Amino acid sequence: MNLNLNYSDYNLFREARFQLVDQLRRRGIKDERILSAMNKIPRELFVDPAFINQAYEDIALPIDCNQTISQPYTVAFMTQCLNLKESSKVLEIGTGSGYQATVLYLMGMNVYTIERIYELYLKSKKLFEKLGVQVVSKWGDGTLGWKEYAPFDGIIVTAAAPRVPEPLLEQLSIGGRLVIPVGDRSYQAMFIITKVGDNQFRQEEEHYFKFVPLIGEKGWNNEEKFS
Repeated sequence: MNLNLNYSDYNLFREARFQLVDQLRRRGIKDERILSAMNKIPRELFVDPAFINQAYEDIALPIDCNQTISQPYTVAFMTQCLNLKESSKVLEIGTGSGYQATVLYLMGMNVYTIERIYELYLKSKKLFEKLGVQVVSKWGDGTLGWKEYAPFDGIIVTAAAPRVPEPLLEQLSIGGRLVIPVGDRSYQAMFIITKVGDNQFRQEEEHYFKFVPLIGEKGWNNEEKFS
């Protein structure tokens, strides 16, 4: 799978992309499919133009609507935790800038993504079209999952939940994984939950993460209605 990269400034950041990927490899990201995807994606297109010169620093950056694009290491780490095979069906909760979905797409996944903020939903959809990223996206409450396309081999949540939303567990296939930050609004642990049987799950935890809150019926207080 390739991106449509016919724009003049792509090569300006080639060395910065390479250096970022090398840094992620040294930090323990072992899945070369992830590193290869991130080495192809022009992250400068996904960040606020005011922060374009920081696009390849290993930090989270602001995007529209008081949201953020996750730190590259966090994107790579969460993706690695999914442990997906090529052509797996994966659901992303929180499209945001669209960067995470693009990583998964370039890894050869069948990607479904949900965004609750309409402005971000529209903006990411336009960027997907510009880059030729073929994902299925919708505006809605991600805490309810996407039952029409379930079950999923992997579900990745890019915002912090106060608890694990039950619909997401229900929509995993047997052997599928849910990767989700869970905690309060200031600190979260990364839960890596594997569905090992009907209503049977195995949970691992990694600590020291911080995300924007997951808003929705099964998350923090709902701030927006969907049609």
